[in-house]
Amino acid sequence: MSNSAFDGWEVVIGLETHVQLSTASKMFSDAPNLFGHEANMLASEVDLALPGTLPVANRGAVERAIRFGLAVGATVAPMSVFARKNYFYPDLPKGYQISQFEIPVVQGGLVPYVHAGEARSAQLTRAHLEEDAGKSVHGIDWQGQDATGIDLNRAGTPLLEIVSEPVLRSAAEAADYARSLHALVMWLDICDGNLQEGSFRCDANVSVRRPGAALGTRCEIKNLNSFRFLERAIDFEARRQIELIEDGGTVRQETRLFDPERGETRTMRTKEDSHDYRYFPDPDLPPLLIEPQWVQRVRDELPELPAQMAGRFEREHGLGAADAAYLTQSRAHAAYFESCVAAGAQAKPAANWIMGELAAALNRAELEIAGCPLPPAELARLIARQADGTLSGKTARDVFAALWDGERDVDRIIEQRGLRQIHDASAIADAVAAVLAANPKNVEEYRAGKAKALNALVGQVMKATGGRANPQQVGDALRAAIDGA
Repeated sequence: MSNSAFDGWEVVIGLETHVQLSTASKMFSDAPNLFGHEANMLASEVDLALPGTLPVANRGAVERAIRFGLAVGATVAPMSVFARKNYFYPDLPKGYQISQFEIPVVQGGLVPYVHAGEARSAQLTRAHLEEDAGKSVHGIDWQGQDATGIDLNRAGTPLLEIVSEPVLRSAAEAADYARSLHALVMWLDICDGNLQEGSFRCDANVSVRRPGAALGTRCEIKNLNSFRFLERAIDFEARRQIELIEDGGTVRQETRLFDPERGETRTMRTKEDSHDYRYFPDPDLPPLLIEPQWVQRVRDELPELPAQMAGRFEREHGLGAADAAYLTQSRAHAAYFESCVAAGAQAKPAANWIMGELAAALNRAELEIAGCPLPPAELARLIARQADGTLSGKTARDVFAALWDGERDVDRIIEQRGLRQIHDASAIADAVAAVLAANPKNVEEYRAGKAKALNALVGQVMKATGGRANPQQVGDALRAAIDGA
């Protein structure tokens, strides 16, 4: 289906995001909260609810939930309740999951994000504490046969499930919201954010309707642990539902999985409603009581939040919303930018270098900015030399490459490599004369009113001078030479 298939339709999206909390132990036991160990070595008797065991709530997990609630301006419930959510899957051998239902620990709240250069916020319904299930591992070899095994190491891992209202209206907007939420939970140091290890994964509830109509029947796409897959899955599912309805069919409420290789969703099971889980308060766990003094202590310890810092960057440095959002995607990004500015770099050029050349170099080297080999003070000196005219755009990139490769001292690199920008009018005039003589066709095109012909001539002069001529002077000299002739 083409993009025109969305004409006359509105896509309605809500996300349920499972955030694994960065505690040392599991939600209701003292078993280690670790990833990557041999299968079934980290599941304790409590995690499996063996007879005679009793769960005890992890205080660190509760505190992380409080931290998140305060960060999004939500209500932190003074009393919340743990419930048993009953269902029977192979990776949940005890037959129920301890979760929260009627009274969650976090109620309401707003998550800010930027979409299409515009600052927005998504209303949250709730965020509740629960334990993770185990994991089915398919395609293992068992006595020469293809088999499925169950790894219970993940069972009992503390989760904060963050549920948005159905306020997102496109796959791209949902991905932008998810990225902002991902950045926030890492900023708050409540989750490591590792997508590959499943520390942050989304379930997308997708429906379509005619504008102004009642909400349509939703389908839930489970366990999306990539922003790209999230966007592709929602886009496919919306198109599937529109096509189904327009062909006279009916959307059935169900749970679906996304196949990234085929780029499509497929049926997993019929979607359960809350009554199917037969929730009831867990008799082994008392109500969770959170005293006001505890909430206040957590509030006092909160860092400056990404949205607050982004707003400050916009006010103090004149940055746009998209730039400020990029620079506050992590504490490491924000710290690098602020260090550049503190070392004397102008804010906008610093932002451009960090989002452009530096980001590309980090990507090529598969590095995070926290491990960047180029000190921000060196980048600040490079930016200053471009600002004062010592370097052109091209030669600045040459100096950046040298700095990235481990050389230090911007001024020394400039002198050793002869990269200082040419401002001498006679030298530029000589280069201009040679280029005009060699490119009569471009000269005639410029005289005929083709502005791009001048750009081609500027490029030729810059090439002839090794990128060292001042581009503004080159343009002025070319115009003067051609018009004068």
